[in-house]
Amino acid sequence: MRLFGWRTRVFGAAVVSAGALLVLPGIPAQADAPGTVITATAQPDGWRGVSNGYSVDYWTTRSSGEQVKASGALIVPPGPAPEGGWPIMAYDHGTSGMGPGCGGQSADSRFSRPKEDQILQYFVKKGFAVVAPDYLGLGKFDTGPHPYLETRTEATATIDLVKAAREARPDLSRTWAVTGFSQGGHAALGAANVQVTEAPDLDFRGTIAVDPASDIEKVAPVVGPYIPEIQGQAGTAVNGFVVSILAGLRATHPEADLDSYLTPLGRETLDRTSTMCFNDIMKAVDGIGIGDLLSRPLSDDRMRAAINTYMTVPTSGYNAPILLLLNTRDVTVPSPLHAALAAQFAANGVDFQTIVGNGEHTEVSPQMWDGIGAFSDRILATPTKS
Repeated sequence: MRLFGWRTRVFGAAVVSAGALLVLPGIPAQADAPGTVITATAQPDGWRGVSNGYSVDYWTTRSSGEQVKASGALIVPPGPAPEGGWPIMAYDHGTSGMGPGCGGQSADSRFSRPKEDQILQYFVKKGFAVVAPDYLGLGKFDTGPHPYLETRTEATATIDLVKAAREARPDLSRTWAVTGFSQGGHAALGAANVQVTEAPDLDFRGTIAVDPASDIEKVAPVVGPYIPEIQGQAGTAVNGFVVSILAGLRATHPEADLDSYLTPLGRETLDRTSTMCFNDIMKAVDGIGIGDLLSRPLSDDRMRAAINTYMTVPTSGYNAPILLLLNTRDVTVPSPLHAALAAQFAANGVDFQTIVGNGEHTEVSPQMWDGIGAFSDRILATPTKS
């Protein structure tokens, strides 16, 4: 994928990009409120396979409340906006790594994500403006290791990009929804829950989550030095996921003192992989077992509390419907974890629908696509709430 390093200059309330002029009324150049746009740089036709694409820099927050910069993509359908503006579909991507440029969404990404481009194009063709966050630490700004599977910052990165996109393009509606695959499903559910308090002025319509990472915090306490090495590519991927979770947890919860649970090899591995994209992380952990990383189990009360705060998917408190698309042959997020999430939603009275497929992780069957189409059609057919 060709990356376009267009220069951008900020002059008071206007963002001027090479080849494009986007006026942002009333926005100070150094505004730092969460959801404030910094720059929205128009991209050439064909970027992400569409026209009307922008690479967006904006302000968001860490889970500590510190304000930091983040990046993402905005794609607007062609032609004039419908009455009330273009409804927004936020797209949350799957696992991609830990360091700058690994998000795959903004123009500064290290690699392309063609399958994700097809999903973005699907929603644009249906009449949504699409926003896609890189997540904290995975875009153009080096803000430290990406807090992988941290529910709070995945959610706020998504919500704040929706706000920033509306600031950059006044023809975007208050109506929005969110879709995510794998880690992105985890992020989408987090955003759907957090928006109740963080974006009450917007008109949130619902969530599509495909094989979301969930209930992993229930498995984490049994992880310890006694875990044998899992052979093959699946084992290497699991090791990569575990290392990414631990690196993010260590960066965001210093009170948990994660280093005291790690072996010297574990500490060195987390240090070494904390700026890598996921393919390189898998190469770095090939031949290393989870048990090799840990000197003691992650089972005491202090660590349990940190893990639960860090990554738990809320199972109540939603105010819009959820479509869960789940695969029975998923071994990346094992299907029993999907069943546990659905059972908790049912027990707590969450408004959700499940479509079950027989595919592998994030595989979307024709029945699932029909469900996505019907769910998104209902959003488009219902007028924006006043």
